[in-house]
Amino acid sequence: MTFQAPHRNASGTLRRRFWVEVALGSLSALLFVVTLVWHDWIEILFDVEPDAGSGSLEWVIVVGTALVAVLCALGARMEWRRTHPVGAHAAR
Repeated sequence: MTFQAPHRNASGTLRRRFWVEVALGSLSALLFVVTLVWHDWIEILFDVEPDAGSGSLEWVIVVGTALVAVLCALGARMEWRRTHPVGAHAAR
């Protein structure tokens, strides 16, 4: 008798949700680092000052992208653990 995790598809591969979370989390982490290092990228790239030069928009972006990156990492980890249960390798 073989046990198969309920969220694992027939081929045993990761679902699309995992890859979306990895891609979105990576993009958010990259935007986090860019905004943290290069504060005025919005003003330079779009030639506008949405926060009148105060820098508050950049800090909102830093906090928001960090939060999205962490949530996506946690979601991807949960999806990974569903596909690769801890006891699966011991039973083989």
